[in-house]
Amino acid sequence: MRIAVAADEWTGVAEAVLEELRRRGHEPVPHGALSDDERDDWAWASEAAARDVADGRADQAIVCCWTGTGASIAANKVTGVRAALCLDAQTAGGARKWNDANALAISLRSTSEAELGEILDAWFAGEPSTESDDRANIEHLGEMEAGS
Repeated sequence: MRIAVAADEWTGVAEAVLEELRRRGHEPVPHGALSDDERDDWAWASEAAARDVADGRADQAIVCCWTGTGASIAANKVTGVRAALCLDAQTAGGARKWNDANALAISLRSTSEAELGEILDAWFAGEPSTESDDRANIEHLGEMEAGS
């Protein structure tokens, strides 16, 4: 799977995210501080990763900044992207199941490598719910984006 990955600095688990994705057989697409050619500020880096998802160049995204909050906010501004700030595995699993999240936001400051592994386990094991009420919520998000 192609995963767009953005970080605004090489700190915390930034490098570990790339290594862990490769170890799991995914193809990371680096943005921001992880790329030599891009602006590394969190808003620009997270937007680039989110646009990869929205435009079909990546299947999912992982966006990172010091707290994860700014990265999540920026990614969620891109139409069709549902970014979830996940500080633990349970939140990551729920975000995939109930919110059909396609972008994972994590904190570079507070995520340990052990927690990163658990979060990615839950994220990649999660499947979007097929329950009608859950699907209705996701469809409503699309309507909201369209201004309905």
